[in-house]
Amino acid sequence: MDIKNILVVGSGAMGSQIGLVAALGGCTTTVQDISAESLAAAREQLSGRVDSSVAKGRLPRGDADAALARLSFTTSLEEGAANADLVIEAATEKLDIKRSIFAALDQATPAHAILATNSSTLGSSKVADATGRPGKVCNMHFFNPALVMKCVEVVRHPGTSQDTVDTVMALARSLGKAPVLINKEVPGFVANRLMGAIRDEALRLYADGVAGFEDIDTAAKTALGHPMGPFELMDLVGLDVSYLIRQATHAETGDPADLPHPALAALYEEGRYGRKTGKGWYSYDH
Repeated sequence: MDIKNILVVGSGAMGSQIGLVAALGGCTTTVQDISAESLAAAREQLSGRVDSSVAKGRLPRGDADAALARLSFTTSLEEGAANADLVIEAATEKLDIKRSIFAALDQATPAHAILATNSSTLGSSKVADATGRPGKVCNMHFFNPALVMKCVEVVRHPGTSQDTVDTVMALARSLGKAPVLINKEVPGFVANRLMGAIRDEALRLYADGVAGFEDIDTAAKTALGHPMGPFELMDLVGLDVSYLIRQATHAETGDPADLPHPALAALYEEGRYGRKTGKGWYSYDH
């Protein structure tokens, strides 16, 4: 299926950037959110990102203007869904909210539309049965920052059709991404499980007094070639996001080992979420 019109549900950091990725890839794209204030902030931020890319010579002005012209914003789910060939849900990581969104999308989108979730922890089988089209439901998980990161995890649930998988993989490639097909739902999928193992070991080393978090970050960068250390990455992603993902994983597995590490939980409870709040593991100027 040829994907021309895309709806992104959610205008936070991920949703807004996914919207711009789709628009830059030539798709007519709508970003929907229930908050007009969030949409206004997203519009302003994306315009700034595009202007910065043009100023740095990374994007021709004509391409930038054409992409912005393909990008619209609305508070109406029905309006955004009316002509959608594919929807990417990038709302909060709360299953009840996602299920209500997918049920509404099933009613508001054309029958041919694929409904994908950007969730990094919840497999699409958790929302597929809220629709009348489970074969057209999958995960299309982008990584932060979506404008930069090449990886997109396409995760099928047992009922996802091969046509849906093929279409979403082809779309990801057309957007300049390098899609990874995941054939079995597991919490965290592939990339986050790999990163999670590194993060958990880093937290253990720090909590056991083996090394300070700054030195652990230095080792990851200078010995392993990582662009940033695990503590820097937690601050970038958001300690609140890391905390909630661990809670969601524990809710799914029931394994106490999947609970947030006490050192992470302590910062979360202090409201130290990383770059977004000015303090996490590190302190940042705002």
